Amino acid sequence: MNAPLLQNLRPYLSRLSLTEAALWLAGALPLAFLLSLMLVLFSLSPAKADDVKCTGENLLVAMQRDDPAALDKVRAEAAKTPNGKGIFWKIEKEGVQPSWLLGTMHVTDPRVLTMPEGAREAAAKADIIVIESDEILDEKKAGAALLMHPELTMFTDGKTVKDHLTAEQVTELDQGLKQRGLSLATVARMKPWILASFVALPACEISRKAAGASFLDKQIAEDAIKAGKPVAGLETLVEQLQAMADLPVDFHFKALIETMALGDKMEDVIETMTEIYLSGEIGITMPMLEAVTPSGSDKDDSAYAAFERRIVQDRNVVMAKGSLPHLGKGNAFIAVGALHLPGAEGLIELLRKDGYTLTVVGG
Repeated sequence: MNAPLLQNLRPYLSRLSLTEAALWLAGALPLAFLLSLMLVLFSLSPAKADDVKCTGENLLVAMQRDDPAALDKVRAEAAKTPNGKGIFWKIEKEGVQPSWLLGTMHVTDPRVLTMPEGAREAAAKADIIVIESDEILDEKKAGAALLMHPELTMFTDGKTVKDHLTAEQVTELDQGLKQRGLSLATVARMKPWILASFVALPACEISRKAAGASFLDKQIAEDAIKAGKPVAGLETLVEQLQAMADLPVDFHFKALIETMALGDKMEDVIETMTEIYLSGEIGITMPMLEAVTPSGSDKDDSAYAAFERRIVQDRNVVMAKGSLPHLGKGNAFIAVGALHLPGAEGLIELLRKDGYTLTVVGG
């Protein structure tokens, strides 16, 4: 899925915890694809898919039962988010055939793969499928591109993640990775944001991906290829990784530490994000995260401003600009992370500024 950390929510953004930023990244970037690249490049050995079951529970259900006032506050915050409802949109402009926009969640969960009503049919009838990066169709080729830029994913100064963490934190990270079938010794040279994504993704998701399951965006692209339909990308994998690498490394280490602190609660958080996505109420994602994740007092507004600009706004602009040639021809099906859709500077509003009418039709 991919969150309303946008201009109209700047005061709210300044209150977000680092954990929430890490979880936003887990929804906004195709980390399932990144994991598959890590498996190809470093021969990691996750647990077998049939050994790992999803066990998360929806935290909003518990909040409704135990603290309905808190849930009311979350829903009130979500109501402030423009375009916070709906993951499937019709795009129209006089003189061209309508196109379609689907907000996705980059996971292999069978519930997500089902897609909202009408979306699969629209994709089947479209002249072209447009996704965040068409490189997801060739993991080996993408892996080769990744090897050309080791500084984007690996420490290249001889240090490892252990040099930046306390002994206690190293132990916690080691345990968290083991629960997902990964070895710290194997991934110790990886940048902290990659490790945070491994910890943030549930073990069941990692194991499904390792067993060969496709996440939603990749499934859509694969179906298009089977049907002889062209697939285009809006970003390259290197561009996505560069956006991450551009953020301060201290920001990523703090996010990694806070993500580890969630422990077993992480699967509940991801399950909650998934059920929010399935409901189409994506505007509630960030208020929910603020309510259920730990927050500290050492907020760094400049770090969050950088996060908002580089990971959210810059990429939204790239996606909107890249979509225009396809929309101009009509009958395009565009699928990007759902958290890129809402907000005053989300993809929906950016396309409206370019003269298109967008109407929610499902999800």
